[in-house]
Amino acid sequence: MPTFVSLISWTDQGIREFSDTVSRANAASSAAQRMGGSIQNIYWTVGHYDLVVVSEFPDDESATAFLLTLGALGNVRTDSLRAYNADEMAAIISKTR
Repeated sequence: MPTFVSLISWTDQGIREFSDTVSRANAASSAAQRMGGSIQNIYWTVGHYDLVVVSEFPDDESATAFLLTLGALGNVRTDSLRAYNADEMAAIISKTR
């Protein structure tokens, strides 16, 4: 399944309700499952981003739908990256030959 890395920042609303962040993360995991995906890891971070999330979804459209749903709640803004493991990257490179 495609892997995504999301760099997440709290909005003003999200930071006001920081004490709910773990329960919001659990709810996000449930939402991801309902959309056919799964959250592999969630890390709370210090610095430019407040969280880093690694997730898997069956396709880009499902991942985008999840991120739109998450953003619509108003607690976070996301910057997401499609990630490739070594086997996937080798397959990509083989297409250049």
